[in-house]
Amino acid sequence: MYVKIEQKLSKGFNSWKEMMLANGEKLKKYGMTIAFAGADKEDDNAMTVIIHFETPEGMKGFGGGEELTNARIESGVIMDQSKMTMMTDDSVMNHSG
Repeated sequence: MYVKIEQKLSKGFNSWKEMMLANGEKLKKYGMTIAFAGADKEDDNAMTVIIHFETPEGMKGFGGGEELTNARIESGVIMDQSKMTMMTDDSVMNHSG
């Protein structure tokens, strides 16, 4: 299943990126793959992440995992300004025409 997270940051995208790269084992634990993550072109403190979760349990674990949540907060994620949206399974990826 795919999830889109739109979130505001207080420390810019690179701080979030470093946190994500440093927590690769935790991402694996929750069956997560970052399909895309990037900041808005005109605002380094606004970003979108597309995550693939292997299972619903992994998504629930990510949402309730205190250790990774704390790491996200320390990297500058403003949690009360984050929005998570479930995407449909009917999608197109990497289509170049």
